[in-house]
Amino acid sequence: MRDFNNSQPFLVMISKNFLKQLSSYKQKKFRDQDQVFVVEGNKCVKELLFSNFQIISIIGKDSWIDENKSLLKNLPEEKIFSCTDKDLERISNLSTPDKVFAVAKQQGDSLIDIQENDLTLVLDNISNPGNLGTILRLAVWFGVKNIVCNQQTVDCYNPKVVQASMGALFHCNICYTDVAQWLKSINKSTNIYGTVLQGGKNIYKEKLSKQGLIIIGNESNGISEEVKQRINHPITIPSFAGKGEVESLNASIATAIILSEFKRQTALD
Repeated sequence: MRDFNNSQPFLVMISKNFLKQLSSYKQKKFRDQDQVFVVEGNKCVKELLFSNFQIISIIGKDSWIDENKSLLKNLPEEKIFSCTDKDLERISNLSTPDKVFAVAKQQGDSLIDIQENDLTLVLDNISNPGNLGTILRLAVWFGVKNIVCNQQTVDCYNPKVVQASMGALFHCNICYTDVAQWLKSINKSTNIYGTVLQGGKNIYKEKLSKQGLIIIGNESNGISEEVKQRINHPITIPSFAGKGEVESLNASIATAIILSEFKRQTALD
């Protein structure tokens, strides 16, 4: 282990070959090939360090490494690399790179077991990385740990998703599966809520449950027809705008409103 009690810790300088490898992780095929993902920025990397994800490497400026000795003391020294601003510019996905960059191991999918008194988010074709990252933040904020995505939903290890999640990714149980088929295996007594524009019950008037599935559909097309057939509690967020002023809500904003109302109602139970 590196001696982080020393005011001048030994730092491993990053090699050109390793820089090339890290730069290749901008492409999904290379991340998937090595089953890794990248994490950037002070907050996100600190969240990673507090998580149970396997850390492959931490690449940081000397000043960041020195400021965070206590967080790094349990990592083997061969996993910590010193880099320059130029190095970070080469490997970063950000227009303005931060002081630190990390590589972590992707976690394998394991189908989520629906538990009594738990809410589970089901994401059907969420395509925007920013939306998915925000939905992960919302899920953690409202105490929803389980998230099931269909295979057309954007990859949760996409760098833009990781960045938008601001560390929430590390506190969720996420799996990707054929949602339409998976829903057929769910107990028929399970509450399956689905957000629809027409034909749903007003979310502010409907009695909501502590347990069940909440399906959030695609940003443009909503919930797919095959998945919609499995919904037994269609719900809608009523619009208070004038006719024709607003067509629909952003998927992450809709998720925020829905989770807030679920928690508001069930917190009173």
